[in-house]
Amino acid sequence: MSVAPPRWTWVDLRLAPATAAVWGGTLLAPLLPVPVLAVAVPLALAAAVWVSRRGRSAVAVVLLGVLAAVAVTAATAAVRAVARESSPLAEVAQEGRTVLLELRLAGDPTAVRGVGPQRVVAEATVTGLEHGETRTRLDDAVVLFAPAEHWLELLPGQVVRVRAAVSPAEVDEGLVARVSVRGPPELLGDPPWVQRATGGLRDGLRDAAVRVLGPQAGGLLPGLVVGDTRAMDPVLVEDFRRAGLAHLTAVSGANVAIVLAGVLAPLRRRAVDRRVQALVALVALAAFVVLARPSASVVRAAAMGAVTLLALATGRSRAALPALGGAVVVLLLLDPALARDAGFALSVAATAAIVLLAPGWSRRLRERGWPLPLADAVAVAAAAGLATAPLVAGLSGLVSPVSFPANLLAAPAVAPATVLGLLAAISAAVVPPLGDALVWLAGWPVRWLVVVAQRAAALPDGATGWPAGTRGAVLLTVLLLVAGWLLWRFPRARPLALAALVGVVVLGWPLRQVTRGWPPERAVIVACDVGQGDALVLPVGGDAGVLVDAGPDVGAVDACLNRLGINELPLVLLSHLDADHVGGLAGALAGRAVGTIATGTLSPADHRTTDLERVVHRAAAEHRVLAPGDELTVGGVDVEVLAPRPERATASAEPNDLSLVARVTVREVRVLLTGDLGAEAEARLVRDGTDLRADVLKVPHHGSGDFDEGFLTATGARVALVSVGADNTYGHPAPNLVAALHRAGMRVHRTDREGDLAVVGEKGAWGVAGSAP
Repeated sequence: MSVAPPRWTWVDLRLAPATAAVWGGTLLAPLLPVPVLAVAVPLALAAAVWVSRRGRSAVAVVLLGVLAAVAVTAATAAVRAVARESSPLAEVAQEGRTVLLELRLAGDPTAVRGVGPQRVVAEATVTGLEHGETRTRLDDAVVLFAPAEHWLELLPGQVVRVRAAVSPAEVDEGLVARVSVRGPPELLGDPPWVQRATGGLRDGLRDAAVRVLGPQAGGLLPGLVVGDTRAMDPVLVEDFRRAGLAHLTAVSGANVAIVLAGVLAPLRRRAVDRRVQALVALVALAAFVVLARPSASVVRAAAMGAVTLLALATGRSRAALPALGGAVVVLLLLDPALARDAGFALSVAATAAIVLLAPGWSRRLRERGWPLPLADAVAVAAAAGLATAPLVAGLSGLVSPVSFPANLLAAPAVAPATVLGLLAAISAAVVPPLGDALVWLAGWPVRWLVVVAQRAAALPDGATGWPAGTRGAVLLTVLLLVAGWLLWRFPRARPLALAALVGVVVLGWPLRQVTRGWPPERAVIVACDVGQGDALVLPVGGDAGVLVDAGPDVGAVDACLNRLGINELPLVLLSHLDADHVGGLAGALAGRAVGTIATGTLSPADHRTTDLERVVHRAAAEHRVLAPGDELTVGGVDVEVLAPRPERATASAEPNDLSLVARVTVREVRVLLTGDLGAEAEARLVRDGTDLRADVLKVPHHGSGDFDEGFLTATGARVALVSVGADNTYGHPAPNLVAALHRAGMRVHRTDREGDLAVVGEKGAWGVAGSAP
């Protein structure tokens, strides 16, 4: 049954600005000096008292709430800031010392993806500090970095003793320090029994899902049900993000609503007393929060659900907006770090939009003859999508036009997948065959979600670039508000707007695909715009290509290969194993036929080779080690290996200086591939008399200032390609390098300004084209 449009009260009007004030104060207070806060707090309190004495008008009440919220937020932030700064751990962090710590994990360790020794990150609380003969009891929040081995399977609540390097945290992180560990932990007892029980349920669901459904759907099911994305395919993660469906794997209000509906429905059918209903639902809610882990979105949704259950128990009508506002205020005061949590902001924005906008929109659609379920689904998806679009654009630098239809198609599958998954998690621990059967049933709606995400993400222009950060979020907000106001103020413009939208979708979008001119024909090499990293493609005909490095993340390189129509990789060249060159390898290999994955000679001390061998095995590929003098031919691409010499690959060798250096030739156009060579290795190649001549130079190390000018001159190249991320913090490309490239007679092309870069043509008639407009 559809929810009737709410009737807002003065309580709602008071609470909304107060909530915004608490949020804003929480964001700003940590950035202000304590003396400023010391003056602001009494001034805000005095103003609040003055307003209250001016009468109880609506404006006075609203201002009183806002000023009181600012005062409380500022005072709370000041107390927390003083506590952090006075902590002995903060002093240790400023000195960068290594000490013995006793800490308690506050969340599950999360793996950081990439080729190389796997690391994990986790929130933790330092409870003890030992330095020399001194032992201090603490209660300081930190972020922990540790090797995955021995750490990945630890549960929240586990207390450990470790020797760790301590470094300062940023002011706006709300943490006392960052803690980095290299060795295994010394376990001090067991985690709480509740965490052991729920950890067993989560592990049982994950194992059963992967075993019954396979890696893609099996990795997604635990993410949908309890937010456990550890087994989720990284390429599928990126597909969900591009399709605007990433919120489905972050447990939030929708999951809580499904759980409460499932618990309350049978009780209501039997006319059980509403206080008993509220009590049973509260127990189920608490159990679900522990099972899903109390992340920001889960806590927010649980807090709002608890307020709703209180209204049910007392017999008062539900007021969703005050429940949301009250939950946000309380949570921000208890944990100011939530003010900077992107998931928390998205969850609150989506819930507020559903409460404020969806009922009215649904009613208007029903008045025009829409069926109730369809009207509600469209209204909820549209409200949540519009409210969160500016935040998503600011956070990711993407606007996803396919998000609304994708969410509409996904909506019917979420509830059955969640309910069946929860039942499977419980059953798998008691009756494993029953758990497997429920997982099999849940697999059908889960597979539908996989199909929707993959098809939506694969659409050309399904996710388009947008200015990231505050500027992009504000710009999209203004555009949406102006468009909404115009359509509300001028009803006669609505048919015209609808016709324009249909025209763009039916005519403009197909025309853009035909006339965009990308990928260009007869491309020699394409430098993909993958941010601060390298990924280059040499098409060899049909849907095949040679890939050189894979960039820092799975999504960017996969999208570039899709744009180029590459479905087969007969050869993958990896210059070295740094994350900005191989972090996206899983995205490049997934769903594509792979032949050989080749590297130069790697250092015997480089433990990342073990992880590389696992990747090669999963791709059913062959690993080949190349040396100077080796030559390969794939289609019309000739590869000549120039460096490194095997004897250079010692345990003490710098990984960047062991980068694979090769010259590739396509239609007699020569391209020199250089990985991340530094000045010393470049000068060595020149001294050794290595033939470095080429027409195009892939500039080493994204344009680092560590270069040898004699090396640049020795290439004789006419064009330099710089694969570099926009607004990177390294200052790449370095101005002195750019000047040296110009002195060597090269035209410089950069992916951060021109997008994908393609060298097109053949000897005597070639040039460079960029994909950016």
